[in-house]
Amino acid sequence: MPFGRPGQKFSVPENDEKVMTSWEQFLGGDEFGSDALRRLVDDSWRRCLSNSVDPQRDQAPPPMREDSLHSLRDDCRELLEASQPVMASAREFLAETGTVMVLTDGAGVILNLEGDTRLRDAAANIHLLSGASWSEQACGTNAIGTAIEVGQPVQIHSAEHYCSGIKRWSCSANVIRDPYDGTILGVVDVSGLSDTFNRHSLALVVATAGRIENRLAQQEMDFRLRLLDHCMDRLSGSSSDGVVVFDRRGRAVKANGAAADALLDLQRQRGEAPGTDLSQLRLNWRKQATLPDELPPWMRREWLEPVVTDGERLGIVLRLPGRRATPSRTAGLDASAAKPEAGDSAFARIVGEAPSLRNAIGRARQLAKSRAPVLLLGETGVGKDVFAQCLHAGSAGRDGAFVALNCGGFSRELLTSELFGYAEGAFTGARRGGMIGKIEAADGGTLFLDEIGEMPKDLQPHFLRVLESGEVYRIGETRPRKVNLRLVAATNRDLRREVEAGRFRMDLFYRVAVTSISIPALRERATDIPLLAEHLMQDLARRQGLAPRRLSPRAIEVLQAYAWPGNVRELRNVIEGMLLIAEGEELSEADIPDEIRMPAESDMVAPLAQAGEAEPLRGLTGMENAERLAMLRAMQAHKGNMTAVARDLGIAKSTVYAKLRRFGLEGVVGETRRFQI
Repeated sequence: MPFGRPGQKFSVPENDEKVMTSWEQFLGGDEFGSDALRRLVDDSWRRCLSNSVDPQRDQAPPPMREDSLHSLRDDCRELLEASQPVMASAREFLAETGTVMVLTDGAGVILNLEGDTRLRDAAANIHLLSGASWSEQACGTNAIGTAIEVGQPVQIHSAEHYCSGIKRWSCSANVIRDPYDGTILGVVDVSGLSDTFNRHSLALVVATAGRIENRLAQQEMDFRLRLLDHCMDRLSGSSSDGVVVFDRRGRAVKANGAAADALLDLQRQRGEAPGTDLSQLRLNWRKQATLPDELPPWMRREWLEPVVTDGERLGIVLRLPGRRATPSRTAGLDASAAKPEAGDSAFARIVGEAPSLRNAIGRARQLAKSRAPVLLLGETGVGKDVFAQCLHAGSAGRDGAFVALNCGGFSRELLTSELFGYAEGAFTGARRGGMIGKIEAADGGTLFLDEIGEMPKDLQPHFLRVLESGEVYRIGETRPRKVNLRLVAATNRDLRREVEAGRFRMDLFYRVAVTSISIPALRERATDIPLLAEHLMQDLARRQGLAPRRLSPRAIEVLQAYAWPGNVRELRNVIEGMLLIAEGEELSEADIPDEIRMPAESDMVAPLAQAGEAEPLRGLTGMENAERLAMLRAMQAHKGNMTAVARDLGIAKSTVYAKLRRFGLEGVVGETRRFQI
């Protein structure tokens, strides 16, 4: 049975003689029970014995040939590139310590060494050289091989080594894991003769491995961004074909809106159970191969197109044949006649028959079945929150909560607290017992982030980490909490422009915009206004406890003629005001507010034009006066719509209002207030 102290990470040099005695007893077949022997070492010795490792070995097997080492280094090129600056920074530190830092591949074969050159001869004597294998099977118990076996930081000192010829060495090692799937890519080790023992060596290799893993993660993100940039035209095209982009590791990272439909059709044709979670698709291919050797039964080789730039494979694009329109079925017009599928009833609350709206609803129906993040695009007031709730309600088997948060309605500090929550005592004024954040509250359900483009840039990497790792840290806590949620985000900004301007992180954009839905403005579907107005009329009358009313034909014509800068939200407010003020069963043109019935555009433009013609204000710099003029022109172009002004100028709405105060334009805004969204 195993002996020793479980959980002891550090070697204790003072126990060398007792450990040596235990080793001799172990090899002699005697039972031993010394407290000096750690459980980690005892377990390793037993593995070595079962693997018939020679305890009298005095060095590692000879290094591999130069050409084989060159090939191995080529296979491990990304690990070497990520580790090179990290190990180089340790070069000077190690130069006077009598130790070397070693990098190996995942099997324990040494790729590179840095450190004290005075140790060169001693290292060569035991084959601590590039190309030599230091696995447990090759060299017995040692920090490199044992770290690979247990997958944890390991320190092995002197007598704790299994092979007699290595017992004058002391070493500490930690594994380097793939940041995405956790597999062991390599090991970083610090080794020296026994008199160089230092407990801090273990902390050094742990920190070094962490820095290398961070650089590997950044490398992978760079590859992915290059891949997506290369494929954006295919993903955003108008073709009915489904498009799925796989990264160089064969993972599906992005799909267009038609991909779920196309995959579902293929599965139905083959008589398979529907399963449209595109994120679970995987392809596997050899490093030198352009395309996979084996494909799923439903996939054809001609559907695959490798993405190669500058001789480097970034990934593969899969193009799935889409549904083809026929004379009896026109896309976007026949949606109401289609046979309802699971979750379709969730979208019944969205009123309208315009093709652009039905297309958006159809896309949302399909996306509701997956867990992929969705980005809702559209002007303020078009109903992005309604679409988000329908996406949540239409998700099969989703029992979690729908949690909504407007990123534009809080200061940076309050938004951080609302998103992540906080521990008791995390800051002055923190609630007793702490507070759960919206991310945690949405676990198992849907998190809806409205106006995500307003999220402060320094907060974005923290939110991205939650999406990538599935873990959230409350403010003031060091223990992560697991979360599993579906993200639906919304914006009325052009996030691509925001990325180009440096106001929104590119990696977060690609993470939240895996799929997107464009919701049409009300003016783009004016044919829906009679149906929508009637629906709002009945709904609001019931809520207000009023008798049912109807709109006159002329009133409907007037409503259809208006541009509705505030979209459905503005229409709802107008209908509610008419219901509360008007008398009679039929609401006529006279009951419609003047600014809707007779939009006095000249009255609105006049104060803007007048202010625009004014002389530059004293106290403002030339640049500030230029900004003031640009704001006036934007306000005039957008008829006082502050959301549109902010979008046009590429700044937050809160910044617009701050500049209005700075430039003395609040009075102008007051004249145009009723025209804002």
